[in-house]
Amino acid sequence: MLNRVAVAPSGFKESLSAEAAAEAIAAGVRRVVPDAEVDLIPLVDGGEGTAAALAASTGGRLVALPATGPIGEPVGTHFALLGTGDTEDPGTAVVEMAAVAGLSLVPRGLRDPGATTTYGVGELMRAALDTGVRRILVGCGDSGTSDGGAGALQALGARLLDADGYELPPGGRELTRLSRIDPAALDPRLKDVELLVACNPFNVLCGQRGVVRVFGPQKGATPAQVEELSAALENWADVLTRDLAPVGTDLRHGPGTGASGGLGAGLAALGARLLPRFDVLLAHLDLDARLARADLVITAEGALDHQTPRGKVPAEVARRAKLHARPVLALAGTLGEGAHEVPGVDAYTGILPAPMALAEAIFRASELLTDATERALRMVLLGARVTEARSYASPGGPPRFTSSSSTTV
Repeated sequence: MLNRVAVAPSGFKESLSAEAAAEAIAAGVRRVVPDAEVDLIPLVDGGEGTAAALAASTGGRLVALPATGPIGEPVGTHFALLGTGDTEDPGTAVVEMAAVAGLSLVPRGLRDPGATTTYGVGELMRAALDTGVRRILVGCGDSGTSDGGAGALQALGARLLDADGYELPPGGRELTRLSRIDPAALDPRLKDVELLVACNPFNVLCGQRGVVRVFGPQKGATPAQVEELSAALENWADVLTRDLAPVGTDLRHGPGTGASGGLGAGLAALGARLLPRFDVLLAHLDLDARLARADLVITAEGALDHQTPRGKVPAEVARRAKLHARPVLALAGTLGEGAHEVPGVDAYTGILPAPMALAEAIFRASELLTDATERALRMVLLGARVTEARSYASPGGPPRFTSSSSTTV
């Protein structure tokens, strides 16, 4: 029997928020098991929706303001001030980089990761400092930039200079000309705050698994631009290490340095601590206890593939669910290479019932996710009934649920 179902999805990029995805899955569950207790646990990974989710979970609030968007135009954005029951807590602000420099803010016709900027991230950090907080948590994910955090540092007062002493314009490709960094005008309040970055530790700045090589094409980079930007970030790492970063900081290959197009490296040079995002972001949700209570765990994301085990929400949900021996069903917008190899996922399925244009799939995502949940759950219950019928026909009685590999449903 499925009396309790935990629904713990991430958002579907440029389509559904985590909250909307959870509601769509819950609707599918209720079509099949109307009386089931459905626990909605929309999960954020530092990307879109992070600030709002953490503000809601702590009784905090969002602060709305304009800031510089990824293509240099003003955008309406926000940061969060977390709530707390401890009056001695100095306060925590959450800056969601995707809210000001995310890929969804870059029009499809203007997707050039060599030109986009994280300047607005630095502006949000300054605005957070204006409120008197003593801790700033920067959520990394869903970025539309590849400037290594250069724009953010410029907004915070650092001067990035070429060989002739002229300040560099925005954009990652300009970092090939970087000669030195003048930190004299950096906001002095940065020394008095704790800087934390919630990031994917698998993302590094440089090398063959460097962030531009892995994610640049998703942001619109051509093969030639990938090579150009990779070289630019190599130079960025060299100059940052020499002129700004704390001694001993590995900005090239340190875990999380490649987060959000290298924003992790830029903030690490300011002394920020780069932390595994789920260790930071899930602390307020009591996730493990909620998964332990479930008879079935359903998770979801836009794409299930070989990247999923490298710090994506379904892999983290499955890992935690398996600590309590709970079965896991994963739903995905698309299934790619390696979808069958996500540890802890017992069954998975794509949500598209037939080939369709991307624009249509995005527009109909909620409907498709609900329908796919219904189809998958009916198959799960059919399998359970077949197993039950066979078990009672055998002298050994009903077997326990076991799973040794994932199955497509």
